[in-house]
Amino acid sequence: MADSPRARLTKLLRGIGVRQLRLGCGLVLFAYLVSHFVNHALGNVSMEALAAGLSVHMLFWQFLPVATAFYAAAIVHTGLGIWALYERRQFRWKAIEPLQLVLGLSVPALIITHIAGVRLGQALFEHEKLYPQVFYAYWVVWPYKMWLMFLVLTVAWVHGCIGLYFWLRMKAFFKTAAPFLLAAAVLIPALAMLGLYQGGRTVVAESASPEWKAENLSRQKLGTAAEQSTLDRIVDDFLIGYLGLIGLALAARGVRALHERRHGMITLSYGNGRTVRVPKGLSVLEASLRNNVPHASVCGGRARCSTCRIRIIGDCDHLPEPSKREAFVLSRVGAGADPAIRLACQLRPETDLSFFQIFLPQITAATLRSSSPVRIGEERYLVSMFVDMRGSTKLAEKRLPFDTVFIVNRFLGAVSKAVIECGGQPNQFVGDGQLALFGLATSPQTACRQALRAAATIAANVDELNQFLSHDLREPIRFGIGIHAGEVIIGDIGYRDHMVFTALGDAVNVAARLQDMTKALSCEVIFSEEVRKTAGLPADALPAHAVEIRGRAEPMTVRAVAAARDLAAMVEADAVAA
Repeated sequence: MADSPRARLTKLLRGIGVRQLRLGCGLVLFAYLVSHFVNHALGNVSMEALAAGLSVHMLFWQFLPVATAFYAAAIVHTGLGIWALYERRQFRWKAIEPLQLVLGLSVPALIITHIAGVRLGQALFEHEKLYPQVFYAYWVVWPYKMWLMFLVLTVAWVHGCIGLYFWLRMKAFFKTAAPFLLAAAVLIPALAMLGLYQGGRTVVAESASPEWKAENLSRQKLGTAAEQSTLDRIVDDFLIGYLGLIGLALAARGVRALHERRHGMITLSYGNGRTVRVPKGLSVLEASLRNNVPHASVCGGRARCSTCRIRIIGDCDHLPEPSKREAFVLSRVGAGADPAIRLACQLRPETDLSFFQIFLPQITAATLRSSSPVRIGEERYLVSMFVDMRGSTKLAEKRLPFDTVFIVNRFLGAVSKAVIECGGQPNQFVGDGQLALFGLATSPQTACRQALRAAATIAANVDELNQFLSHDLREPIRFGIGIHAGEVIIGDIGYRDHMVFTALGDAVNVAARLQDMTKALSCEVIFSEEVRKTAGLPADALPAHAVEIRGRAEPMTVRAVAAARDLAAMVEADAVAA
């Protein structure tokens, strides 16, 4: 049965952790930054364009619900940045991650003077400090603040772009979008700074006029010396408090390190003879990085992928419970029901631990720069099809090994030909079975239709093969097909020169189990309700069955097709109707 809205909401909330909350808040702040930068760029047109753009900018961002979300995002993002300074023990990327953290933590200290002078001055004393007043202050009264403003713009923009890179680099569209994103990342701040420079030049030229000063530097717009002194005290108090929080986080790191050294070390055994001694509290991935043990981690330890997965050797009862985020990621790849499978970036053991890595750490900067780089993991919506030949064991009993291999190869050839003709890609061959993928270069609806059409074509090809081998086969070759669609991780998996491109995830596992069910339901094809809906087939096209899937808490609705060849007419008829 389809998941209820409550079940879907629960599943979504399970996937939200501290990093996801920090990312969401960061996206809100980056949206504000883009809006403000575009406003600054209007200075290349005129001061009037700057003023018009600012009115639109303020109309949106000072709207109460939007302003509430913005200030909440700013406070939460800053607080989580200080927490990351304390909590993060080791960095996956030696330079870019510490750079991102340092730049992010420096933004509040750099921007507080501007916020106090403009926003707090308006809220507390009804000042009207807009572009002319700010330009006069930064270009005429305190010229050094002009460079401080350019610095904070650069720091905030680089920090945001690094965060966006870490978030987007595993997305399917990133390779295509990267040149355009890079162009935007360079052009937007360049135009913004040039717009500010042009606006500043205009104000410097006009500020010599007494009329301009009377209009733009009045007490109503700038306030009194006493009011400015109050704002200066607020800035000083904020800096003392903020720097104190950072100092407290650093001191807490030192206390924690001392406590860990005094109160116990644990041994991590990697299953290949390598052991390391680390303080309690480190994650397995952090322990690997600290001791220069290669460990796969495409997302850099952010729990956005499952490439750092490990399998625990021995008793799992003493391990801490998985966090909601870890449980969500493991369930996404079909490993949520196995307590021995954990994410190395999330597991922080308190006792000695033995394990082995599921994915070997071949994804490095060197391989990415090589002539045939490894394709790192990325999330994609794909359709997985498992095809299995029935009775191959019985077939091999009374034949020479060469004859058996010949027949199996002809069967896999018939399947592969059908998959390729319909737009799919043969992916894995396991004995007499095959995994095929659809949707690597098409939309989800097209991929589902291609998979259903491929199932019908497989039936036609196998019929032709049965006729060709009719003199050699006592019984015709039979087969079972399972089809399911969903988010999977695709990438190169393997060891050294034995890397293969494949898909991992719950959708692949479900497709394999649906193929197994064709035996029990005495049919040739079983596909999920997800495939039926995405393909656009009518709900009454085939009878529905609620089946139990190992590893899933709730039954799944599937559609069974007795004869795969019937799918061709069904898909074509629906396409004509559409």
